[in-house]
Amino acid sequence: MKNLAEKISASELEVMQVLWEAGDALPLAEIRKSLQARFDWSDPTVKTLIRRLCEKGVLSQEKRDVFYYEPCLSRDEYNAWAAGDMVNRLFKGSAQELVAALVKGRGLSRADIDELRAMFKMEDE
Repeated sequence: MKNLAEKISASELEVMQVLWEAGDALPLAEIRKSLQARFDWSDPTVKTLIRRLCEKGVLSQEKRDVFYYEPCLSRDEYNAWAAGDMVNRLFKGSAQELVAALVKGRGLSRADIDELRAMFKMEDE
């Protein structure tokens, strides 16, 4: 997972978001349509991003009537890697410092804190 996740650029991540949101393999035309609704990317740009993701092993392709593309990495796997990477880079590996920064910066509401408390309580049981 880590090796695949760390290879994804910000633009490539946008392609992955489209596929994760779809929840199923998509043809190039559908991916392009979704991306062009949000970004002013040309057809060659979208094709290049998809080609790179395939070369990196992050997307698989299957020939049907046209090629369909599917992630080899789930959103949850990517998010777990990205969160760990952020904690390591910004907080020297300390998740406690991350949470403290969120609390101090008002990034966590009272409801968020209560939900986290309940999750920790379930882990203890």
